[in-house]
Amino acid sequence: MRKEEFVHLCRNWPVQGGYSLAGAVVPLVRTYLFGNHRRKLPVIWLEMNDSGDNNISFLNATSPYVGQVFTYMIDLLYSNPFMAAQGPDALQLLTNAAREYSGKFTLVVEGAVPTKADGLYTVIARTPERPLTAWEILRWLGPLAEYVLAVGTCASFGGPSAARPNLTGSRPIQDVLQRPVIRVSGCPVNSDWFVGTLAHLILYGMPEVDDQGRPTLFYRDTVHRHCQRRSYFGQKVFAEKLGDKECMYSVGCMGPATLADCPYRQWVDHVSWPVKANTPCIGCTNRDFPDGSTPFYQSLAQKRPKEGGRS
Repeated sequence: MRKEEFVHLCRNWPVQGGYSLAGAVVPLVRTYLFGNHRRKLPVIWLEMNDSGDNNISFLNATSPYVGQVFTYMIDLLYSNPFMAAQGPDALQLLTNAAREYSGKFTLVVEGAVPTKADGLYTVIARTPERPLTAWEILRWLGPLAEYVLAVGTCASFGGPSAARPNLTGSRPIQDVLQRPVIRVSGCPVNSDWFVGTLAHLILYGMPEVDDQGRPTLFYRDTVHRHCQRRSYFGQKVFAEKLGDKECMYSVGCMGPATLADCPYRQWVDHVSWPVKANTPCIGCTNRDFPDGSTPFYQSLAQKRPKEGGRS
């Protein structure tokens, strides 16, 4: 498949295919790897300071299920949220993977990086001498990776982990690494966005990104553009309270200021999304989420930039 066709597939599959994008791209990747005698994408996966929502969203992937992504797309060399190994055994696996696959692996990172107290707020491993913090391990692995993929808004922009008052000094991945980072933001990330980006890395390499480092495969248009309630907005018919069927701009919807394809990509096995469930978009893919979205139920016109949000 040509790259242009793949891009079209990613952007239009929810409309044309009717189910998970992963169900379309995993067979493509499997055929490509087998036909070209290529190995799966080697991945080192780190979870740092977050709520664990992104790997849970990924585990909820269907058609195919997450096990098929592991089987046919990626070679998971190390993952502190997923692996069974613990303690010294896990650290040895990480050390071996970093050495053997230096310059060849993709580093997937969930969560922001605590930097206060020398990063002691998130410890990935321990040695007899000292704890190894997420901050230290990220600075070790980041320069060795072929690609760095920030999964979720905390890793991408700081997110809730770096929201006011940010007692841990949490920061987005790019602030620590000072190298190109593919930002697949969302709180949590949609499994299609993540799997589709991985597939692009395997098939074509680095995807096109916007000025904030997000793949334009999924972050090209505003939520507002394709919202099923946009006709109400055009007629200036707004909800008076949560649960009303009209446009929810008046009760805090961030759709006009948020880039994501949630209205037709959808969630919960691709059958719903916030507005369909009668709650406004809160702008979870944005650089300034959540501080820039609060108060959540105040109209976008009334929201103001907050002072001292990130530290």
